[in-house]
Amino acid sequence: MVSRYLPMLARPAPAPFSGDDWLFEIKWDGVRAIATVDATLSLRSRNDTELAGQFPELTELLTLAPGTVLDGEIVVMNGGKPDMQALLRRLQAGLPGPGMAPVTYIVFDILERDGKPLTALPLFLRRKQLEAAVREGTHVVLSEPVEGRGEDYYRAAVAQGLEGVMAKRKDSPYKPGIRSGMWLKIKAQKSCDCVIAGYTPGRGARSPAFGALLLGLYENGQLVPVGRVGTGFSTRLLVELMERFAPLVTVPPQPWSTRGNVVWLEPVLVCEVAYQEVTRDRKLRIPRFIRLRADKPAATCTIDQLADERPHLARQPAAAHPGLRNYHEKRNFSVTNEPEGSLDMSGNSFVIQEHHSHKLHYDLRLERDGVLKSWAVPKGIPEAIGEKHLAVAVEDHPLEYRMFEGEIPKGEYGAGTVTIWDSGTYETKHWDAEKIEIALHGRRLNGPYVLVKFKRAGNNEWLVFRVAE
Repeated sequence: MVSRYLPMLARPAPAPFSGDDWLFEIKWDGVRAIATVDATLSLRSRNDTELAGQFPELTELLTLAPGTVLDGEIVVMNGGKPDMQALLRRLQAGLPGPGMAPVTYIVFDILERDGKPLTALPLFLRRKQLEAAVREGTHVVLSEPVEGRGEDYYRAAVAQGLEGVMAKRKDSPYKPGIRSGMWLKIKAQKSCDCVIAGYTPGRGARSPAFGALLLGLYENGQLVPVGRVGTGFSTRLLVELMERFAPLVTVPPQPWSTRGNVVWLEPVLVCEVAYQEVTRDRKLRIPRFIRLRADKPAATCTIDQLADERPHLARQPAAAHPGLRNYHEKRNFSVTNEPEGSLDMSGNSFVIQEHHSHKLHYDLRLERDGVLKSWAVPKGIPEAIGEKHLAVAVEDHPLEYRMFEGEIPKGEYGAGTVTIWDSGTYETKHWDAEKIEIALHGRRLNGPYVLVKFKRAGNNEWLVFRVAE
């Protein structure tokens, strides 16, 4: 089994809709968790926290869903609705105590079964696998989607006091870590997850605490201000938040204004904020604090949460990295679900993707200088020492492409199915325009490799081969 999957993410939809190509499910208010059910049970939250020890009742997954990797939501049900406060008490307690409410794991997707990855399958086929592989129990239930009738389902959900619904295309593959337009969230109230960047000191009755929290979202790797929120706090919550803030005091982030009396915090805490609309200067209008999001990493709170609110907020990722110009020129992102490119970080990851285009080939991608340097390898990466395969250099790809799996539509550049064959990290021993020496550390491939320019063949042709350690 893959050691860890990142959960697939959804984009916001401005209004409920119906459509025969879509499945609609309840949007549960809980903690998202990927369950790996092997000899032992692992339940990992979005911020990679292991939760299995906190919810011992969910060990029934070992008998109900053996040999699977599942995606679902951990909730505490109260009167037919999720009770987020009761769930938070369970999370804060560490282990369940007397009188604490039991949790339910609502399963809505399956990523592996008996060691076989299923992420490339369309959703309607994954549903069949899910129903065949998982039995319901006291604390494990399967989400029940409806087909087509999204508007009716949304009205019924809201009437029951639920948060909203999820809309998922029937043909959608599962894209770990990607916020895809093939999954949409339709909520009764607009909200977004924001980073707490600081606070203003309170006055009057609020003088022992804060007046308002300063909110930020990441855009091209930089935290930008989106407003402040001063309502929605109970007296108890004010005290608890001030205790959390005390060890996080720091200097102001760039390019935030330092005018006024502000206490700046390390940008590690996330909160969910409801709002009425987004203003032209990209601020949340009439915001209201809903809750802390201990399950969500701050780095995932990006400005694209607001992109569907006003068209002028949509990112222009082509300008974010000039090396992706050729990549963007070849793709129509209103048709293909390939990532546009928004991550701004540096690292040493690699991915090898199996690409069933007009001819089967493999794509080798190495993270370098903010992009994925990429080669098409028709015969795959050689595993025997000294065996040489042709590798054709292609356009740089965005960093998100290392997690991309799915179907590139017919008529689009590279049309066909893409799956991840191997991934991991690599070490650079030498890199110049003529020769690259690296050591791969992947799930399948481990060891030293060399790429050299194949000058007799052309400007983009290289040879890739494995060498002795």
